[in-house]
Amino acid sequence: MPTTSKAKSTTKKRRKPQKKLVIVESPAKAKTIEKYLGRTFKVMPSLGHVRDLPKSSMGVDTEHDYDPHYISIRGKGDVIKGLRAEAKKAKAVYLASDPDREGESIAWHLAHVLNLDVTDKNRVTFNEITKDAVKEAFKTPRTIDMNLVDAQQARRILDRLVGYSISPLLWKKVKKGLSAGRVQSIALSLIIEREKEIKAFIPEEYWTIEADFKKARHTFGASFYGLNGKKASLKDNTAVQEVLGKLDKNGDFDITNVVRKERKRSPQPPFTTSSMQQDANRKLNFRTRKTMMAAQQLYEGINLGKEGTQGLITYMRTDSTRISSIAKHEASTFIHEKYGAEYAATKPIKGKLPEGAQDAHEAIRPTSVFRTPASLKERLNKDQFRLYQLIWNRFVASQMTNALMDTMAVTLEQNGVTFRSNGSKMKFEGFLKIYKDNKEKDNLLPELSIGDQVNLAKTDPAQHFTQPPARYSEANLIKALEENGVGRPSTYAPTLDTIQRRYYVKLVGRRFEPTELGEIVDGIINEYFPDVVNVDFTANLEHELDGIEEGQQDWVKVIDTFYKPFSTEVAHAEDAIEKIQIRDEPAGFDCDICGAPMVIKMGRYGKFYACSRFPDCRNTKPIVKEIGVTCPVCHKGEVIERKSKKNRIFYGCSRYPDCDFVSWDKPVGRDCPKDGHYLVAKKIRGGVQIVCPNGDYEEAPQK
Repeated sequence: MPTTSKAKSTTKKRRKPQKKLVIVESPAKAKTIEKYLGRTFKVMPSLGHVRDLPKSSMGVDTEHDYDPHYISIRGKGDVIKGLRAEAKKAKAVYLASDPDREGESIAWHLAHVLNLDVTDKNRVTFNEITKDAVKEAFKTPRTIDMNLVDAQQARRILDRLVGYSISPLLWKKVKKGLSAGRVQSIALSLIIEREKEIKAFIPEEYWTIEADFKKARHTFGASFYGLNGKKASLKDNTAVQEVLGKLDKNGDFDITNVVRKERKRSPQPPFTTSSMQQDANRKLNFRTRKTMMAAQQLYEGINLGKEGTQGLITYMRTDSTRISSIAKHEASTFIHEKYGAEYAATKPIKGKLPEGAQDAHEAIRPTSVFRTPASLKERLNKDQFRLYQLIWNRFVASQMTNALMDTMAVTLEQNGVTFRSNGSKMKFEGFLKIYKDNKEKDNLLPELSIGDQVNLAKTDPAQHFTQPPARYSEANLIKALEENGVGRPSTYAPTLDTIQRRYYVKLVGRRFEPTELGEIVDGIINEYFPDVVNVDFTANLEHELDGIEEGQQDWVKVIDTFYKPFSTEVAHAEDAIEKIQIRDEPAGFDCDICGAPMVIKMGRYGKFYACSRFPDCRNTKPIVKEIGVTCPVCHKGEVIERKSKKNRIFYGCSRYPDCDFVSWDKPVGRDCPKDGHYLVAKKIRGGVQIVCPNGDYEEAPQK
């Protein structure tokens, strides 16, 4: 019987097909894009920048054309190693970081780290993260735009030269840990100038006279306007009494003029970065950082179930109000279907670009207007939903027609005394139909004509005093920076964050107040570095930096023009500034460890109690504020005001940790009449309201 031998397998192991590598900034963005591109692509995140100037030194050679010395960012070693390994075996490498200066810079640094040719067409950008937009972008890759890279590099180097020149001076002369920068110094200066205006303000007395008039069964209000047909102000009660003395309370007032008009109210253009930050601050009470975090999540993609992961808004760092023709057409279709043809604008409003705006990207808008906020509510968290609703409403409204109101202005006279009354009635809602909380209420007047007479029902004189200018909120400050041409869309959030972290300013009731430390730093910069806080100088510098992006300016020349006189100011300040001693205030009690007097010191997060023998004795205590309410849990301690790590005020028991009572809302020292739970003062829009946390009881709101 013949023997058989096993034949050795000669089948070669198949090599895995090479994939194309795509590098983006974040894991969320990578996950979304990889689903769109399919199996032949691998998408990896760089987790932001991979190279930067060193933290330990200036990192800029001021003697040789401001040559920057870039190093790999500490902690990014494993990321870079992983990217290099994948790039070596990839069929092609694409750099798909965000479509702005910062994104272009990240792509350029990645090209250097991965030894890619910067002249290759390996740069891919898209304004929205949707399947169609991403696939379309990969059809037309381009080379890295060195104008954008130089523009970002110039800003980075300029900020480093300013920060690393002034900050060591502040450490030496004032206190360690301080910093100064181009935009943050302007922001601080604006806040302090406003505080000076408030302190210098002298209130002036003035009076108003409101009156009620009757015609048949209708009662309507009017305000004092003037005497003998001319506008007049009422400076004191004497002037008020003179006016009231002229009136015949039993006599009639003549209607001497009636003006009827149609008033148009136009929608606002779609959001730019700054207008989104301002609106979110005003309407949603969002801090700027919170707004940008939620916007980033909406841009990078949300899992919508059957639809998969979709980017819900366009790129959120933009200074443009421009809208693509595709988006306009989609919005028009939606408005026609949902509201009717009369609500769709034939020529939607166009926003005016602020000075220095690059208009590089579209405005912030939903990637599909058919994804209404209501349809996404179950897929978004609370912050994402509220911001998406704000963006969606603003965009759709911008593509709708004007609201129309019929207005009526009536002039009433008797014995040379003139009152005026204004009424309005909604004629056509237009874009206001999109806003469910529309507060445009009709103010109806009775049918009046010239020659009619009405009866005076009552007068109500009131004393007032002029008010000082309000302190800046985050929204107001961003608006002021933008109007002055200082900073750009990507800089507002970190600027506001920095001046608070350095304790130059504090937020009190959502308004910025400068601290003693902030005033000291601002005083030094104003005296020794006037150009840094000169709004016109900084705005002009921003304009020149924008010129680099457009290829009209050489970045080395722009920096050199600034740095040469600035370096002379630094040398002068080094010798001229005397060391400033921030004296410790006596606390009024002794250390419970060593018996030495306690003092009040200034720290990173504000003032605190510390032993005067520091560093020999390191005893410290927080400065707490009693609110005059006994703890509702243990009934032994006092309720005190404290601050969380995020600087948010909360209330706790002075006997902590023996008593663990804690509340975000302020206890008022009374119990609920229904269930006996302690009552709290809850902040609401426009005031506070006493409520039971269990929801069983609430009192009328207080202003």
